[in-house]
This record gives sequence, C-alpha cells and structure tokens, in this order.
Amino acid sequence: MSGCLNEIRCPDMEVVVERRNLISSISAGTLFFIGWWIIIDAEATKDFWHVYHIPGVIASLGLFMINAVSNAQIRGETYGTGCIGQTGARVWFLNGFLWLFGSLISAAWILFGAYVVPGKDDPWPGVAIFLQNALIFFSAIVFKFGRAEEHW
Repeated sequence: MSGCLNEIRCPDMEVVVERRNLISSISAGTLFFIGWWIIIDAEATKDFWHVYHIPGVIASLGLFMINAVSNAQIRGETYGTGCIGQTGARVWFLNGFLWLFGSLISAAWILFGAYVVPGKDDPWPGVAIFLQNALIFFSAIVFKFGRAEEHW
C-alpha cells in the first residue's frame, strides 16, 4: 500500500504569491459587498429600524481608516514624516480598529437587545446586522494584511 500517493504533486503556489494583491483585494471587496447586500436584504423586512445602519457605516469608516495608512508609515520606514508622522499614523490605525470593534460590539448588542432577548419571531434583521459588521471587519483585515506593499 505504500506509494499509492507518490504520484500526486502539490500545486505550484508561485501563481498565488505573484497575484497576492489581486486575490486579497477581490476577496476583501467581495466580503464587503456581501455584508452590505445582507443588510439591504434585511431592510426589506418590516421589523428593521433605520437607525440600525449606524454600526455598518461606522465599520465602513473604520475599514477606510485602517487602510488609509501604509504599513511602512506605521513602522516608521517612510522617507518623509507626512502630515501626521509615525505616531499620528499609529493613532489613526488604532482608532480605525476601535471603530471596527465598536461597530461589531454594537451590532451584537442590537442583535441580542432588540431581537433575541425580546423573543421576536423573526430575528433575521439582527443576525443580518451582526453578519454585515463581521464581514466588513474581516474585509478590513484581509485588505490590510493580505496585500504586499513591496510591489508598489
């Protein structure tokens, strides 16, 4: 029985490494799109308040904030200090993550406080709010840490 898997070869990962930025950008954009599409679907229900869009908007702004500064600016490896310098870039990056975590926590609060604990018949809008914010959070993570900046 030994040797039955000897002829199977692993695929060449050079293609993935060469197209790392493309793959991470497309997957992050897809996650972001699916998150907003889910909340658009949930808004069609009669049990959805318009104020529940606020965590998704805050998460979208947090996605922008963490991707507005490069990794080189955060590490202090840029040639110029820029407008805010290394400390400012780190504070901006931290605030972006705080906005993302805050929106995820508020989405969980809306899910449980408005849909699960009162025992509503259809908790889909609350689940959709949480899914939207979780997908935007993962989109921000993939878009920030999935790309390689050496190719720029």
